[in-house]
Amino acid sequence: MSRVVVSIGSNIDREHHVRVCLDALQAHFGDLWVSRVFESEPVGFEDGRNFYNLVAVFDSRLSVGKLQAWCKRLEYANGRRPDSPKFSPRTLDIDLLTVGELTGEVDGVQLPRDEIGRHAFVLRPLAELLPETPHPISGIPYAELWDTFRCDDQALWPVDFIWQGRVISRAA
Repeated sequence: MSRVVVSIGSNIDREHHVRVCLDALQAHFGDLWVSRVFESEPVGFEDGRNFYNLVAVFDSRLSVGKLQAWCKRLEYANGRRPDSPKFSPRTLDIDLLTVGELTGEVDGVQLPRDEIGRHAFVLRPLAELLPETPHPISGIPYAELWDTFRCDDQALWPVDFIWQGRVISRAA
């Protein structure tokens, strides 16, 4: 059994797609630990709507390749096209951040995902949800990585969000 950490993002019908994703993750993998939901300006997009981003954690026995395939199937089932340009609006984006302590390329997936140290919309929810958990390569806890992160050009802020009748996120 491995602890799996995924980032979730959407900038098309954001609330709906985040809820659908969380429902599907819970239905398939069981208990979820979920960060607050953050709204962020698109990074790398010349024209795009703001995203909702969060991090979810669950346990799984699936291989990395099967986890990746499951995430892609969920994205495609929710309107994401496999041939869409990299920096285009998306209904749902699910990325494997870490799978247990695995590092390097596993089943064609680079672990841990390098966005952890590059994007505030990944690191901030990760640092809040798993503050004492060390990054699999550097060994530095996520909260410490966030404390030293420079995000001058990456605006994000928490939003109110309700999932399954309970508040999982409040605006600051």
